[in-house]
Amino acid sequence: MATRLPVRYLTPDDLVEMFDLPSVETLYQWRRKRVGPRGFRVGRHLRYDPDDVRTWVESLQEEAAA
Repeated sequence: MATRLPVRYLTPDDLVEMFDLPSVETLYQWRRKRVGPRGFRVGRHLRYDPDDVRTWVESLQEEAAA
């Protein structure tokens, strides 16, 4: 990934911006299909651990190289 991830937990809007996704609905679809980065709930709010996002991106890179 070209930019360093923040130290704080990421919001869906952060991921939309980082990956230039059409909308947060894309993330919710990935979550339902279990194909995107692992997220977790804090009350009503969805958050992503930067390390989990990094691991997910690395797995995509490994799949592409295979």
